[in-house]
Amino acid sequence: MPWLFLVLAIVFGAAAYRVGWPAWTSYRHRGARDLNAERYLAWRGRGAPAGASVREGLTAAERRNMILAGALALAAVGWLIAFFAAT
Repeated sequence: MPWLFLVLAIVFGAAAYRVGWPAWTSYRHRGARDLNAERYLAWRGRGAPAGASVREGLTAAERRNMILAGALALAAVGWLIAFFAAT
């Protein structure tokens, strides 16, 4: 029976990775693209005033996916604790 807890921990961990990683990479790529655009505009003399940044945060979909991934990761940790408690 304890092996079931381990399998569930692996499944929940994999689901957290599957949901969270694309949202995180999308956020990071968009941030890098925005930073490159800011640098280019500053080089051309059309940049934003010093200290002002036009970069956004996570989009609503990315935030939702990151929250879901965090919940799945916590569930995976819970199942892992249950596995170690049962063995």
